[in-house]
Amino acid sequence: MTEKLPGIKQFDLTGRTAIITGGSKGLGLAMAEGLASAGANIALINRNAEEGKNAALSLTDAYPVKVHSIAADITQEDQVNQMVDRVMETFGRIDILINSAGINIRGAINELSLEQFNQVMEVNVTGTWLCCKAVVPYMKEQKKGNIINLASTLGIVGLANRTPYTSSKGAVVQMTRALGLELAPYNINVNAICPGPFLTEMNIPVAETEEVKNFIVGATALARWGELREIQGAAIFLASDASSYMVGSMLTVDGGWTAK
Repeated sequence: MTEKLPGIKQFDLTGRTAIITGGSKGLGLAMAEGLASAGANIALINRNAEEGKNAALSLTDAYPVKVHSIAADITQEDQVNQMVDRVMETFGRIDILINSAGINIRGAINELSLEQFNQVMEVNVTGTWLCCKAVVPYMKEQKKGNIINLASTLGIVGLANRTPYTSSKGAVVQMTRALGLELAPYNINVNAICPGPFLTEMNIPVAETEEVKNFIVGATALARWGELREIQGAAIFLASDASSYMVGSMLTVDGGWTAK
């Protein structure tokens, strides 16, 4: 008789603790819901304390897991370290980190300021790096962990009038690869999700313009925006034992954008 493989049990996150930055709305909240549905306890991190509390309440109402919200600015190292300390005090362990917090400032390069460029880099790159740095000692001690960075389709392909965002997400792609190689000996898997065009709060301001509508139809094989639920499978997969042989990978969830 052949050995019975674990199958769907590999996706079970019961008893694990996940930190999700930018977890109070958009893709972050959708991924938090996905992990909670698989049994993970959740620490939601964002700058707006009230928004975080409301998101935490919505999760605890829907799933029988422990959820805690923490207000922190991920670009500030002292706040990141304090946040991680609070997670350890509350949950006693950190198994999963999802770096979902991010911003996008659009515009032609000659119309953007250095301050705007730096702002995007600080949140998307520095914030991701600081959160990784803060959790690694605990994951090393446990000899296990999963780090999921939110890169983007625009970390792989270019788009006009997006120099701050594409630069930041390209950096996240390379950070994921380098950190994946660094942490693999400690049984810590580092990978990234590269979402395509999801209709989040970040994209609503431009979603209804004819230019963007035509672009979405032309760029994606599915000819539509992604729905929030469609990010959950990738998040659960990369957070679970099902992805244990993946290191430094970019998992595109982009409606076929990068396939074209």
